Amino acid sequence: MVASIGLFAGVSFMVMLIIAVLLFTGTHLVHAFAPGFRQSMIDRIGEKPWRGLFSLVALAEFVFLVFAFGQARQSGIVLYTPPFWMAHITILLMLIAMICLAASFFPPGKIARIAKHPMVLSVKIWALAHLLANGEAASVILFAGILIWAVILRISLARRERAGLLTRKPFVSARYDAYAFILGIVLWGLFIWKLHVWLIGVPIQFAA
Repeated sequence: MVASIGLFAGVSFMVMLIIAVLLFTGTHLVHAFAPGFRQSMIDRIGEKPWRGLFSLVALAEFVFLVFAFGQARQSGIVLYTPPFWMAHITILLMLIAMICLAASFFPPGKIARIAKHPMVLSVKIWALAHLLANGEAASVILFAGILIWAVILRISLARRERAGLLTRKPFVSARYDAYAFILGIVLWGLFIWKLHVWLIGVPIQFAA
């Protein structure tokens, strides 16, 4: 009886996590798939109120996502167990993700020109890296959902570019690639050191 109740609670939290992932990722696809709705809201209430409303909704969904993930993880359901050496690949991929993320902060260099959308690429690498290292059902739902979202967003951006609705910034200088490498390595080092524990509550484990 107790086991059945525990299983039901675990499944319920998984469903809640799926809903949270769909809400959070869906909201962040409004700009890509419903630009008309976005523009109609801006025309109705103004751009700043729309941005404020969107931010509040996104923040509420993020809090819900964090809560749902925390609850779902307690179920202890494991879908697969990654091999011990996968941790090293994950850490290496995270370095690449951090460099791509850093590249999105600067004017376009060669990294941005190759990646086209370095922040989206960073999210895809980040999600894939965590899928490789985490086999718990809650982690798979979260990171697979975010990876799918990033892939859909990238496809949407490519279509908008082909339709002439979106133009990428032109190449500026390769020196910004150096800045991206430095900032990316610093961010990566900070996450390995303490930042991952402070923000996520989980230490990065190096496989023996």
